[in-house]
Parts: sequence; structure tokens; C-alpha cells
Amino acid sequence: MKIPGRSFVFIAVSVITLVIFFNLGDHYNLWHVDEMALTASRWIAISVLVWYAFRRKSLTTWILISMVMGAEFGHDFPSIAVHLNIFSKIFLRMVKTIIAPLLFATLVVGIAGHSNLKQVGRMGWKSLVYFEVVSTIALFIGLFAINLSKAGVGVVIPPEMALQGVPDVKPQTFEEIVLHIFPENIAKAIYEGQVLQIVVFSILFGIAVAMLKEQHRKRMVNFAESLSEAMFKFTNLVMYLAPIAVFAAIAYSVGHMGLGILANLFKLLATLYVALLIFLLGVLLPVALLLKIPVRNFVRAVSEPATIAFATTSSESALPRAMEAMEKFGVPRKIVAFVIPTGYSFNLDGTTLYLSLATIFVAQVAGIHLSLSHQLLIVFTLMLTSKGVAGVPRASLVILLGTAASFGLPAWPIFIILGIDELMDMARTAVNVIGNCLATAVIARWEKEFDETAANNFSTEMIDR
Repeated sequence: MKIPGRSFVFIAVSVITLVIFFNLGDHYNLWHVDEMALTASRWIAISVLVWYAFRRKSLTTWILISMVMGAEFGHDFPSIAVHLNIFSKIFLRMVKTIIAPLLFATLVVGIAGHSNLKQVGRMGWKSLVYFEVVSTIALFIGLFAINLSKAGVGVVIPPEMALQGVPDVKPQTFEEIVLHIFPENIAKAIYEGQVLQIVVFSILFGIAVAMLKEQHRKRMVNFAESLSEAMFKFTNLVMYLAPIAVFAAIAYSVGHMGLGILANLFKLLATLYVALLIFLLGVLLPVALLLKIPVRNFVRAVSEPATIAFATTSSESALPRAMEAMEKFGVPRKIVAFVIPTGYSFNLDGTTLYLSLATIFVAQVAGIHLSLSHQLLIVFTLMLTSKGVAGVPRASLVILLGTAASFGLPAWPIFIILGIDELMDMARTAVNVIGNCLATAVIARWEKEFDETAANNFSTEMIDR
């Protein structure tokens, strides 16, 4: 018997609401229920969500429900959950095989296919100006949020965190940061997953192809166009693994960290999440409205890549799907291929907000009072040091340790941040992806190449094809 859509939604909402009420009552001692019964009730609610996913037949729905399933599985079966991370690692490895050929192909087609080298220069300076303005606003929001909440004041370090050591990470010099942008060996850059180096090589290669005679240029452009189409199809195949990878990643996180760590550090987590929400609603939303970008459809376009980034704590895992979604949303491929990869190094909105927040948090935990002038100096320092190091492992930790050392702050409070860094990384990575997706639409609007019709008619089914 097929249940009508509205009736099914009513039944699903009723069951889930009853289960939540059932569990909350036990938690707050309004009544006592056997733990097995509580666990069974939660899995009944999850079964309803799975049923809903089967009816919707949407990859985004499956990913969101996989997050809920993963959290419950990690809580109920932590000994098994801590071994599930292999599935998310397989997914990440498969995605990383897509990135280099996809970026190379799309950039070559975008540059050589139109032979408009002046536009490449225009997109370059417009992107950098936009990135700098938006990420600087993010820094100040982080600074304001941590000063308002004072999350680091009165924090007591849990004993298990005091035993941890901060990874030995050497801060990079300015010369090393600049050199890191340019590849010495393209095969090495691909092997190490250096996105910015791949972008630089691809841009120069595309310019070289654009300067060829027509017969040679056409052959290379046709090859690159076929390669990009093949890689988008490859992406669609890999994305079938996304719900499994998300389930495994969330289950692993909950299984090995547990939920108890949130008790002492909830204020810091809440400060970051609220600050990121303020950034989304107070900065990115007005930008979208000002440039008349359809907000509802934009949210639909970024929901899947942002969810993948949130669950896997990896921007790279969302890059192919983000590029495909924004192209379907009405942004020309040449702009998508240029702006998103560049933004991965210069437009890390979530990370820059986190860095200003975390630096002041370190001072608060250590009991060090920083004057407004010192805090502003830290922000202006982060404006420079937070650029161009996205390819460095533990990039945010590198910057955080370097900034703390530069301003005479101790390193030991970073133990606390490391304890919940995975949970913080989820949010800031998702915001990084959303910010870069919006940047493509902004640049397309400035270049007068934004497709209004495609944006207004966008649906998630378009990228599932």
C-alpha cells in the first residue's frame, strides 16, 4: 500500500517527535525508561528517516540521514565505529584522484577555449579583492564573538588533554609561502594534492594553448573538454559512496571521542558555530541578495557539497561536486574552474574566522589580557599569514602556533582546541565550501555571465543525473 506524500510526512514527523520526547524525558528524569528501550526507539526513528530517503531518491537526503545514523551508531557501538574510518578514507582517496585532471581540463577549456586572456586577468584581480574583503570581515567576526562570549575564561583542562602533545609543526616563512604557490614538478604536485600548484600550472598551460595556431589549439581544447566531461561522470560514480563515507566518518568521530568532551568545551564550540552562522547570515546572505542571486536555489546547490565537507572535514572531498553544482546553477565552467580552486587557498572564510577566535581563546585560557590594539595587530597579522597555505598539512594549526609564538602566547592552551578540533573543523570546512561557491556566482555576476534562467530553474536532481 502506497502512503500519500503528506500523510507519510505527518507519520514520520509524529514518530520522530515522540521518540525525541521519550528520550528527553528520561534524560531530565521526568520518567525512567530502560536503556535498551531508548536505543530501540532511536533506531525506529532512524528507520523512518531511511524510509523517507528511499521515497525522496535524493543523494543529499541520503547524506544528511547518514550523518544521523553515523552519530547513533558511534554512540551505541563505539568499539566497532572506531574501525569504520577506512570507508571515509577510501572515499577521500577516490575524490582526490578526480581533482587534478578535473582542474586541469576545466581550466584549459575555460582559458584556451575562449582565447580571452584579458578576462583571466580580470577574474584574477576581482577574485582576490573579493576574497580579501570577505575573509577580513570573517576575522573581525571571530574576534568580536570570542570577546563577547569569553569562552576561554575559567576553563579547566581535562587531565586526558593535558597528556596530549601539540604536533611539532614548523611555521612557514614568507618566502616558503610564496614558493609553495609554484610547482617544481607537476607530477609531484598531483601526488601531494597541492591544489594551488595544479591551478598555477593549468592556467599557464591554458594560456600556452590559447597562443597556439588554430589547428593545434582546437585539438587540445577538444581533448580537455572530453576529459572534463569524463571526470564529471567519474564524480557521479564516486558520489554513490558518499552516504557510506559520511556514515563512517561521523560514526568514527563519535566512537573515538564520545559526547562527554562537549560538556567542558561547549562554550567554545557554541561560540564558533554561532559566529559562523552570523557570518553566513550577516555577510554571505546580504552579498547574495545584493547581487540578486536566487538564495533558495543557491542553498539547494551548495547543500550537498557543504554536507560532504562537514562530515568528512575535507574541502577536497566536496570540490568536484561543488564545481558541478555551481555550473548547473548558472555559473560558466571557466569561472567555476578558476574561482573555486583559487578560493581554496585565498578564501578560507571559516578557517580565518576560527583563527582569530582561537588565538584570543588561547590568551583567555592562559589568563593573558590583550588590549584592543594588540588584538587588532593579531587580526592584521592573520590577514597575511592565513593566505596561500591551504595545501600544507594542518594548515590552521601551523598558523595558530605561529601566531601564538609571535605574540608571546603559550602553546599549552592549544591542547584544549586539539581535543575538539575535529568538531570545529567540520563547521569551518563547510563554511569554506559555501563561501567559495558563492564567490563563483559573485564573479560571474560581475563578469555579466551569470545565467539567471539556470539559477532560477535549478534543482538538486540536475546534478544527480
